[in-house]
Amino acid sequence: MSTFDVIVLGSGPGGYVTAIRASQLGLKTAIIEKESLGGVCLNWGCIPTKALIKSAQVFEYLKHAADYGLKAEGVDKDFDAVVKRSRNVAGGMSKGVQFLMKKNKIEVLNGFGTLKPGKKVSVKAEDGTETEYSGNHIIIATGARSRELPSLPQDGEKIIGYRAAMTLKEQPKKLIVVGSGAIGIEFAYFYNAMGTDVTVVEYQPNIVPVEDEDISKQLERSFKKAGVKIMTSAEVTGVDTSGDGVKVTVKTAKGEEVLEADIVLSAVGIKTNIENIGLEDVGIAIDRDKVLVNDFYQTNIPGYYAIGDVTPGQALAHVASAEGILCVEKIAGMHTEALDYGNIPGCTYCSPEIASVGLTEKQAREQGLDIKVGKFPFSASGKAQASGTSDGFVKVIFDAKYGEWLGCHMIGAGVTDMIAEAVLARKLETTGHEVLKTVHPHPTMSEAVMEAVADAYDEVIHL
Repeated sequence: MSTFDVIVLGSGPGGYVTAIRASQLGLKTAIIEKESLGGVCLNWGCIPTKALIKSAQVFEYLKHAADYGLKAEGVDKDFDAVVKRSRNVAGGMSKGVQFLMKKNKIEVLNGFGTLKPGKKVSVKAEDGTETEYSGNHIIIATGARSRELPSLPQDGEKIIGYRAAMTLKEQPKKLIVVGSGAIGIEFAYFYNAMGTDVTVVEYQPNIVPVEDEDISKQLERSFKKAGVKIMTSAEVTGVDTSGDGVKVTVKTAKGEEVLEADIVLSAVGIKTNIENIGLEDVGIAIDRDKVLVNDFYQTNIPGYYAIGDVTPGQALAHVASAEGILCVEKIAGMHTEALDYGNIPGCTYCSPEIASVGLTEKQAREQGLDIKVGKFPFSASGKAQASGTSDGFVKVIFDAKYGEWLGCHMIGAGVTDMIAEAVLARKLETTGHEVLKTVHPHPTMSEAVMEAVADAYDEVIHL
């Protein structure tokens, strides 16, 4: 039986990053994967969706060439080619992970892994053969998949999840997106930009419900302006797939309404991949679909750990990576500090983009904090106006007494690349005055951060 210091079950951005860091720390490491290296993020999530969205953005630019004093005639899209490009990007990234595994001397075990008592894992290959491996430390990083509603069972054809939405053979004329979290909103943007008639159905009062309410309202305005239909405080109560298309019954405060479309995309959250991996056999504790862990990702059974979407933290790729690194550094005996889940950035890659970190204004007020709030619209930004991307704003929230940066919320072009300033500043316990006195380059989108802070302290210049 092969023995390793660390065995990682799952090769997504949590698993493969964990394996690399373990190897860097001198630990003999193996990683188990039943499909393609890179997991959902590289193959069916973060990366290929961004490729689709980039194609949509370029298409929009071409259609609006006249706004920039340019002529682009006969502009059209090739939906198959757009999908193919996305798959090629994902394939290239997966090959990159293969290279990293070889470079770091990590043994890749292809097959379905099942946990066994006594710090062992059984790997079943495609041909049915099973091999058992022993590991001093076994880390569960099996991720999650699209969650299904009882009222909206996925059939892979008319009612689909995110995986099918990335590889449709034909572009639908009409699409209903149920759920307006990051996944639903990104696909709503992509298909609308490509010319599909899109309706978004959201159960909560606001779309992107985890975001600050000002962000939600701005995105709704931007989406409606682009032609996306939005239904909030709406619940899907039934679906009929018996005809050529699909009919969805939606209940709102006004009553029931039947919507018709070619396809329904169910984007109502995720379901962890914890079935049939041996948790019960080992005795690992779970609660409400999540593996219970301590601050350093140890389960209740010594030698077994869990990171990423299967644990109670935010289900984000960068969170999984950070958890995995912290987990193996603790295993290796390094001094580590628990991850600050209050300083995790969230990003949604629609157009305009959304990025946020920390408390929303509503959360800060509910906590009884005395706050200063500043906002700077991109309509007042020279760079945004020159770029033709003036939708959106930067909003900042500070503690009035101590100047602590409590939250930052952005919506606009490129804000997913700007949010790291707020994350780093909050990590360093930077005050509002320190941000205000930090010179930001002009003209840039990022100077809107400084201007928003200036607004919070009644020192704004360009408003």
